[in-house]
Amino acid sequence: MAMIKGIPVVLLQKIKVDEDPFGQAIYQEREIIVENVLISPSSANDIITSQNLTGKKAVYTLAIPKGDQNSWEDNNVVFLGRKWHVLGFAIEGIDENIPLDWNKKVMVERYG
Repeated sequence: MAMIKGIPVVLLQKIKVDEDPFGQAIYQEREIIVENVLISPSSANDIITSQNLTGKKAVYTLAIPKGDQNSWEDNNVVFLGRKWHVLGFAIEGIDENIPLDWNKKVMVERYG
């Protein structure tokens, strides 16, 4: 499976560290380097669907390698020198039914 190779991306995973006086959670971001992530521009259909469902524009779709146990939902990602925000949740396939090294995908929007 070495013909296709992804790049490392930095997942900024939110970790709850405390609560403010009003009971709202205070988060801190922890950097996790995830190797071998494929990045592709989102399709026109994905862009339209994400705008209709969330009001946000998907720019890239990331393919996450099998075995990754990180939580991607509502977190930020850094790649290509920019910060991106994950839209929605990860869509995951069944490992045994997918021949390559990736079984999840998430869409990201430009952030910050």
